[in-house]
Amino acid sequence: MPETTRAEIADTGLVEAVLFAAGNPVPVKELAAILELDVLGTQNILTRLQQELDERHSGLTLRQVAGGYQLATRPEAFATVERLSQVVDRKISAPTMETLSIIAFKQPITKAEIEQIRGVRIERALQKLIELELIAEVGRKQVLGRPILYGTTDTFLRCFGINTLDELPELPTTEEAVAALDNEQMLLFQEVQQLQAGEETAATEEETDE
Repeated sequence: MPETTRAEIADTGLVEAVLFAAGNPVPVKELAAILELDVLGTQNILTRLQQELDERHSGLTLRQVAGGYQLATRPEAFATVERLSQVVDRKISAPTMETLSIIAFKQPITKAEIEQIRGVRIERALQKLIELELIAEVGRKQVLGRPILYGTTDTFLRCFGINTLDELPELPTTEEAVAALDNEQMLLFQEVQQLQAGEETAATEEETDE
């Protein structure tokens, strides 16, 4: 059987092969360098590849994520493919997801700042997120003790299907959040407000005494 040469493989086939082999997202400039083409030409090939995947009803789709392009499972096939991952349990608990959400929206942020927001210790949640490579150390805060600052990673972007952190949804305002509370939650919110007001008053009185 004669050997197939690069010249006999469509440009879209070459891009598909590179993205398949890479696994992780490949920036378009890097992809252009690999193919020995310019960026515009590479972008056009990516567009054609997506059209071909759609036309042949492929189980894969082209996704722009984390600053690059990646072959990914088509949403319609996800339920079937998900069974493959059931052999390895990598589910994130609700407390861990809450910690991840705080880091995503407040980064860079220290462990102490996260614990202040959550009101509980977060050692296990933090370690789990680091193991899953969803967060990483991004520096040190320039204060006494120079605590570690944490931020999200490219793995986080890929897992949540977004290209940049700018695509994260807007956080609700305090008024919007309060409006969404039920009666029980509203009573708890008012109690917390009263408690905080009492603590602030006590702190002011102590400063006055001094």
